[in-house]
Amino acid sequence: MQDFFDYLDWGVSPYHAVLESAKRLEKEGFLHLEESEGWEIRSGGKYYVTRNQSSIIAFTVPEQDIMSYHMTASHSDSPTFRIKKEKSEDKYYAKAEVEGYGGMIMSSWFDRPLTFAGRIVVRTKEGVATKLVAADRDIFVIPNLAIHFNRELNKGYSYNPQIDLQPIYGGEACDLQDIIAEEALVSKADIIDMDFVLAVRQKAGKLGAKEEFYMAPRIDDLACAYTTLSGFLRGAQKGEQTAGIWCMFDNEEVGSGTRQGAMSGFLPEVLNRIEHACHMSPEEVAQARSKSLLISADNAHGTHPNHPGKSDSEFPVVLNKGIVIKYNASQKYTTTGMTAAVFSELCKRNEIPVQKFANRADTPGGSTLGNLLSHQLSIPMLDIGLPQLAMHSAVETAGCEDVTHMIKAIKAFYESNIFQKRDGEWKV
Repeated sequence: MQDFFDYLDWGVSPYHAVLESAKRLEKEGFLHLEESEGWEIRSGGKYYVTRNQSSIIAFTVPEQDIMSYHMTASHSDSPTFRIKKEKSEDKYYAKAEVEGYGGMIMSSWFDRPLTFAGRIVVRTKEGVATKLVAADRDIFVIPNLAIHFNRELNKGYSYNPQIDLQPIYGGEACDLQDIIAEEALVSKADIIDMDFVLAVRQKAGKLGAKEEFYMAPRIDDLACAYTTLSGFLRGAQKGEQTAGIWCMFDNEEVGSGTRQGAMSGFLPEVLNRIEHACHMSPEEVAQARSKSLLISADNAHGTHPNHPGKSDSEFPVVLNKGIVIKYNASQKYTTTGMTAAVFSELCKRNEIPVQKFANRADTPGGSTLGNLLSHQLSIPMLDIGLPQLAMHSAVETAGCEDVTHMIKAIKAFYESNIFQKRDGEWKV
């Protein structure tokens, strides 16, 4: 769990999550490819490529011809606040101006130590370059309004982010640009622009009578990013004719409609380049993709102990009781009876527990990576996740055992020879 906690703690921004993932891939012998350069891909090779420094795709090439792909997808971003302006006008305090990113639980961000994390763009002799920065100290706070000034607060309050959720970071004389330059070890004059978010300073840690739960920021979706990456590194080169693909996309929390999001051409373009390097004909490409399976891994709602009525009582989801397979009649999740059966059978053979999730019939659900990826790729898919509580809170809660369950399942998936033999029939 400590290695997992380190991953959560390091992933204070999508850029840092990608950098940490790249370090782990390189440690296992993966070679870094640049989109802007030619690719030399060899049989038996291991590679990864990034886009915008906030999305990453890693892949392995089998020794034999590619018969199918085994893929997983997660996302690097979490609901937070983007810093729009380093300083806003205030007579007494240094205040940053921020804008909400994603659908966060606003009240959970008050009165807790925060910092900034992301990247700056600086001048170089040849042009511009980026540098990642994450201040390892408490800098910001979003102070709550005292109950004495709003005695109706506990009866429900509609927050205005422009008024209620602007953070302070010092006295009037402070300048965030100075702090950024100091943390980045660059001249303030060389900073041209930045991409920064507020990051919760609380570290990941266990809780519960038997330490069966853990709390951390960014569990959605770095928990799935970590577990799918761990399973990928353990099992991706075991399939004789299977190419293993691991993806982590940015901007899922705001719809994925960006150059580095799941709806972009990033994954299709990577697949095209792999197939071109492996001299696959259009016929072979079509066959391989039809035999493939993509697992969209984005966390799932556990049944809330204080609000069980918010969940469908026929589909209880409990922490530490297994991986969640997610269903939706409107196809917001890509799971079908067939893809669910394939994954369930794989888990059963490896003694890994699974649970099923479906929204109440009177509660609409949100979409995730699988639904959006299917706009770009015609590949069989299903949506799964780790059960958690307080999704989109500044700090969330989940089960320790489920981390192991997911790693085991993804490892088994990557090293298996699962493929679709014909429409309506799979080999497991």
